[in-house]
Amino acid sequence: MSSDTTPEPNPDSATAADAAAGGGPVLRLLARGLELWLRQQCEAIGHLEIQLMGSAGALLRGRLEGVSLTARRVVYRQLEFEEVELRSEPIRVRMGPLLRSQGVRLDHPFLIRGQVAFSGDGLNRSLATSEWRSLGDGLAEQLLGLTPLRSLAIDGDRLLLSACGVASEEPIRIEAHLGAADGTVEVRALDGGPSARLPMDPNVTIERAELGQGRLQLEGEARVSP
Repeated sequence: MSSDTTPEPNPDSATAADAAAGGGPVLRLLARGLELWLRQQCEAIGHLEIQLMGSAGALLRGRLEGVSLTARRVVYRQLEFEEVELRSEPIRVRMGPLLRSQGVRLDHPFLIRGQVAFSGDGLNRSLATSEWRSLGDGLAEQLLGLTPLRSLAIDGDRLLLSACGVASEEPIRIEAHLGAADGTVEVRALDGGPSARLPMDPNVTIERAELGQGRLQLEGEARVSP
C-alpha cells in the first residue's frame, strides 16, 4: 500500500510495497527496501510483485521467513528474462540501517528456488552483447564447427542456430533440442549430431530445461551472496 503522498501505481507496475499491504509499517518499509535493492542489481525490471513471509516482530529480530517474487521483462547483466518466478528460504536482514533510511542490508547468503523463461528474440539479443557473446560463439563452435554465432531462434520445441564462417557468406544452420544434465543445460543437435553443455555459475543448479511455445524455461536453485 502506498503512502498518502505517493501517486496511485499503474496496475501493470505494482511495487513491492503494494505486495506487502496489510503487513504493517515494518513490512512495507522492508518491501520498499527490497524492491530498491533488486532494481539496483538489474539493468531493468518491468512488472514486479514481491510477497514477504514473516512477522514484524521476527523482522525486528533480523529474520524474514522468506520472499516470493514474480517479475517480467527483467534484464540482469545484459541477459533478458521474459518472466521470473522465485521463492527464497529464510533470510537474515539487518533492519537498523533500513530504519535509519540507509537501505536494506543483506549480509548472509541464502538459497532461492524457482523458474525463469526466455523468448527467442531475448536470447538472440542477449548473446549479441559483450557479456554473453563468447557463450554464443562457444555454442556455434561446438555444434556447427565455426564461429561467430550469427543468430539463435526458438521454433516450438526446437532451438535454431546459424553461423557464418569468415570465408563463406552463406550461413550454416542447425536444429537442436535441449535439456538439463548434471546441473546445467545440454544442447543436442537433432539426429544424433554434436552436443554442448553450457558453462554454469557454481552457485546455480539447473534441474529442468525445456523448449515450448517459442520459449525456453529453466527451473532450479541458486545461492545468492549479497
